[in-house]
Amino acid sequence: MEGKVWKFGDNIDTDLIIAARYLNTSEPKQLAKYVMEDADPHFVQKMQVGDIIVAGENFGCGSSREHAPIALKAAGVSAIVAPTFARIFYRNAFNMGLPIFELPQANEIEEGDRIKIEMSSGEVINLTKGKSYKFTPIPEFMQELVKAGGLINFAKNELNA
Repeated sequence: MEGKVWKFGDNIDTDLIIAARYLNTSEPKQLAKYVMEDADPHFVQKMQVGDIIVAGENFGCGSSREHAPIALKAAGVSAIVAPTFARIFYRNAFNMGLPIFELPQANEIEEGDRIKIEMSSGEVINLTKGKSYKFTPIPEFMQELVKAGGLINFAKNELNA
């Protein structure tokens, strides 16, 4: 994964990721239009497919809605990097096939930086600053969920194997 960084702060809750007023659908393309709208009303217009969100502590706190990682993935966010994630969001993200990475030094990465994430080796490389950071590699099973596009696709592939 490689992309431009969009920066958000601490305690970005699921209502900021996708506001409750848009939860009358679970259609990914519809949700994608409004992702991060209450945190940055122009985020969807500014970002490019493949870009990466780097946030502060406790990303994804709040309600346990699966709409949040669905909306982020459908909008084209390729990954999220933060020092910590709310546990339910962490699991929902992988279940939806959205890779997220816990990196204690996430605050050193700035908006506009270009970063590359090596999921299997556990490394975030800041291509703009020429700096790299290590994180605990994602367990193999979680990597398989991401490659399959989420838990449902993974299960379908297993049944058809």
